[in-house]
Amino acid sequence: MSSSDTTRLPGQPVPASQPADFEPVKEGKSLLRRIRAGALATLDASDGSPFASLVNIATDFDGAPLLLLSKLAAHRGNIEKDARISLLLSEGGKGDPLAHSRLTVKGSAVLVTDDADKARCKARFLARHPKSALYADFPDFAFFRVVVSGGHLNGGFARAALLSAEELLCDVGGAGALLAAEAGAVEHMNKDHADAVRLYATRLLGGRDGPWRITGIDPEGLDLAFADDTLRLAFDAKVLDATALRLTLVHLAEKARG
Repeated sequence: MSSSDTTRLPGQPVPASQPADFEPVKEGKSLLRRIRAGALATLDASDGSPFASLVNIATDFDGAPLLLLSKLAAHRGNIEKDARISLLLSEGGKGDPLAHSRLTVKGSAVLVTDDADKARCKARFLARHPKSALYADFPDFAFFRVVVSGGHLNGGFARAALLSAEELLCDVGGAGALLAAEAGAVEHMNKDHADAVRLYATRLLGGRDGPWRITGIDPEGLDLAFADDTLRLAFDAKVLDATALRLTLVHLAEKARG
């Protein structure tokens, strides 16, 4: 679809004018999960003008972006006055920057206040950004969760699409058992099955060889990191509990070794 088409409904097929290999929902979800930092656009608290800054980004269990913001930062004050934001997540790469995929996410940044939610957000954020542990507990820092309202994907020339919040995020209904098991599963895989994790990244996703680790698991896939590299391994089918996760991870390991 063209970037000017605002009438497409969630799940409606992409028009024939799009390249046959363009899968906007799949690509948008992957960018949302993989990109570690992006441009945060807020509204200046003093005059309402656009204000752009650079922030680190992680994702919650359902894919909603997570931000760790200081009260000393201008964008924090902007958000406290007007919560509307957008995030630009760019893949980057060699050559023309505009030839590479990027995703703009729109929504509102909401302060995380519930203790259980804060613990989950902190764990997921630090898994993606370990160095943030140096200041994450400072009293002026707090976690914000982006309530996504929609997005716009540009995958390069003639590859653009509007995406709804439902298309970008993962429906986590019925996945409470997996959420409860996630932290233990991540620790177990990274500690006891590092060889399989490495194969996921190198054999299944074409990543460079190295000590890859899982940083998060959700019903639709798992996130991998090695140094500054990140990858997203999507599952063939939704996973809702620990038993299904174990079977899926074993199958993926066999596939990688095969």
